[in-house]
Amino acid sequence: QVQLVESGGGLVQAGGSLRLSCAASGGTFSRYVMGWFRQAPGKEREFVAAINWTGSSISYADFVKGRFTISRDNAKNTVYLRMNSLKPEDTAVYYCAADVDNLRVGVRGYEYHYWGQGIQVTVSS
Repeated sequence: QVQLVESGGGLVQAGGSLRLSCAASGGTFSRYVMGWFRQAPGKEREFVAAINWTGSSISYADFVKGRFTISRDNAKNTVYLRMNSLKPEDTAVYYCAADVDNLRVGVRGYEYHYWGQGIQVTVSS
């Protein structure tokens, strides 16, 4: 059983930055594709970014390209999401997720097997 715990969220002003972390336990983290998703109030969950186990393949949603950076440290069993130039529309609960079966980076939620509890990111205008 893989457990994922997010941290690093909070309240930030527009234009500011945050770094989310997701610590994994209970599995072989270095073999997993890891992803970040988010869900804003009244909206469906959406893909944000994902990274394969070596970091050689990364995918971003168009709305975060150039602003967000996903990375991972397999020695620490942790994946990160650096968020710069934050906008009020980035306000959401952010979730990290693990895909334990595939080698390629997936952008759909159903491709992921384990999820964190989510962490709130609020960007004020």
